[in-house]
Amino acid sequence: MSDVPENRPTCSKISIVASCFIRKKDEGPSPKKRKTAFEEDPSVKLEHRLGGILCCAVCLDLPPAAVYQCSNGHLMCAPCFTHLLADAQLRDESATCPNCRVEISKTSASRNLAVEKTVSELPSECKFCTCVFPRHALQNHEDKICEDRLTGCLYERIGCGWRGPAHEASAHEAVCERPQRSAGDVLPALEEREARAADHTRVYTQIFSLLSLEKITFNDLQLKPYRTEEFMHKLYYETLRFPSFGHQWVVKAFINNNQPHPTHTAHREITYQLILKSKPQCELSVQWVVARGPFGEARLAPRVSSHTFRGDDDPAPAPLPLADPEDTNRLLSNKAIHFRLLMFLTNK
Repeated sequence: MSDVPENRPTCSKISIVASCFIRKKDEGPSPKKRKTAFEEDPSVKLEHRLGGILCCAVCLDLPPAAVYQCSNGHLMCAPCFTHLLADAQLRDESATCPNCRVEISKTSASRNLAVEKTVSELPSECKFCTCVFPRHALQNHEDKICEDRLTGCLYERIGCGWRGPAHEASAHEAVCERPQRSAGDVLPALEEREARAADHTRVYTQIFSLLSLEKITFNDLQLKPYRTEEFMHKLYYETLRFPSFGHQWVVKAFINNNQPHPTHTAHREITYQLILKSKPQCELSVQWVVARGPFGEARLAPRVSSHTFRGDDDPAPAPLPLADPEDTNRLLSNKAIHFRLLMFLTNK
């Protein structure tokens, strides 16, 4: 019998090589191939997955600014968080997380800075040119840089009403007819512009004039929540009595002018009423301004109110002049509303 050549593989060696080949085949594609296939699928891009994870649990949108979380880590954007707290205040209930129903409040919930920074780095499309930018740079691009942003003519102040994309503004201004018109033609536009500016500054001029009066008082007040004793309890706010001009006063506030079911509408408004509690011996002509107090959380637009108190009539409730209507829920989410009341006695 002839000998087996030394370089010929034996059966044991063949079986070992075959088993290794079968094991590698069963393991699937190499990590490099799996990564390439993963990146080619746009539905599983990192920013898409992060957008689904980091979205607000209430509105299901990426938070534009501050991000709050409950004790279990569920995320809420700042507007939705304050809306939940305001709803609970209106219903006289405890606010809860929409996911896990754990109780939330301004003390128990916390800001998630890591999520805020991550969201600011996620890409987002410009609403004008549809180019993609990080969210922290998008606002500056849309307001100042984008060539497709909506802009006006350089000669808008003398009556040109052209509006168009920014890259067409220079071509329009080169052929604009307004600079070629006479002073008499552009005078109405200038007068209208001056009238708008005068309306804007009139309230400040009025306040400066009131500050020259002899009798002026100011009080830092707290509007605390109370509920009526009716079958359907209504929420209202009221301050403690405070002295001014030798009389006692209170301020009351209502939600949506004391209409029922304020939680059923997204539009909410705070109206307030200055009430004279003591009996005056003569008429009191009073003007007042509501301003942001030392502990206030919302900016108030300057507005002068006036009323002549005779002891049997009080002024009708007026809207609290918030500079931003979105601050209504922000105020309602607090235990008390802080503001400063300046009063001017204008009796002759």
